[in-house]
Amino acid sequence: MRRANGSVIKFGIIFFALVFVQCKNSHEETPEDKASAQKEQLAMKRTIFGATPEGEQVEKFILKNEQGMEVKIITYGGRITSLKVPDKAGNFEDVVLGFDNLEQYVEENPFFGAIIGRYGNRIAEGKFSLDGQEYTLARNNGENHLHGGDKGFDKVVWTVEDTSKENRLVLSYVSEHMEEGYPGRLETLVTYTLNDDNSLDVEYEATTDRKTVVNLTQHSYFNLSGDFSNTILDHKVQINADEFVPVNDSLIPTGELQSVAGTPFDFRQSKSLGKEINAAHEQLLIANGYDHTWVINEQDSGMRFAASAVHPASGRQLEVFTTEPGMQLYTGNFLDGTLPLQYGNGNYEKRTGFCFETQHYPDSPNQKNFPSVVLESGEKYSSKTSFKFSVMK
Repeated sequence: MRRANGSVIKFGIIFFALVFVQCKNSHEETPEDKASAQKEQLAMKRTIFGATPEGEQVEKFILKNEQGMEVKIITYGGRITSLKVPDKAGNFEDVVLGFDNLEQYVEENPFFGAIIGRYGNRIAEGKFSLDGQEYTLARNNGENHLHGGDKGFDKVVWTVEDTSKENRLVLSYVSEHMEEGYPGRLETLVTYTLNDDNSLDVEYEATTDRKTVVNLTQHSYFNLSGDFSNTILDHKVQINADEFVPVNDSLIPTGELQSVAGTPFDFRQSKSLGKEINAAHEQLLIANGYDHTWVINEQDSGMRFAASAVHPASGRQLEVFTTEPGMQLYTGNFLDGTLPLQYGNGNYEKRTGFCFETQHYPDSPNQKNFPSVVLESGEKYSSKTSFKFSVMK
């Protein structure tokens, strides 16, 4: 009996040793395991963000690249709600103004992070003509039409078309004939792609079944400091433009293009936004700061450099490349401290965010000398803008 028990004990020891080695080996991380874990970490996250007052479900998507950059997008308005990039010390912070709940986006707000359409910017007196027929739009900005009307693309729930790639989100929206007064059934696709070089591409496509006008853009407010209690006046900005589009008292273009030379609108060399924003220049007084379109140089050369912004203290840099003829620089002149910060206590105060809105010029449907925004049936509207982030050493 004693010998039998010894054999049993010895067998048990060997058995458990083998099991231990097998378990240990099974938990050693192979290159395939590491690649799988990294892929799982980078995989697009999809959650419910809430529901509109009409009961439509709104989803949130989180895209993340190999550098750790992260962007959050909701289907309500196709809005970018958060965009985290590193500073020179490697600290990741959010650099776009936004909210942490759907209710704030549904309530009145200055288009934080939204896709803008059918027409970005203003149309004079809310009307335009095509082939002799006049179309009447909502006057939702004084006497003018702004950013698509009472319920533009920023206030609709977009359909998710494709999430097959972990770094790409494709959204669609169909604007029916005469929606907000615009002719034609417009089928629109917007594709967000987060690349491993820390660039975020936004691509727009649209087709129509009858002649219409279209001008799409992205309306994120940036503050590269990562601290939304700071103004953006210390950001150094460069704009690749020799001319800008002057406006009248209601922010409608006068129809001329003006040289930036010798004016506060000259950003051909990098300078701080605060350097001349309060200068006694008629255009700055009209808009309460910068709220104008710049005529981006080399307009027929496709994708090209449009602008850059640098926050010296953090080292964060944003460069914008686009196929569009113009870019609106808006310096958050009408943020008034009534909207709550997404993080911490306090509110979004005046000039705590700026916009780089790549687009055609305001009021182009009524300005024959401006690049055309007309889209014919059978044609395809296409536009691309890339927001590339980096660190200045």
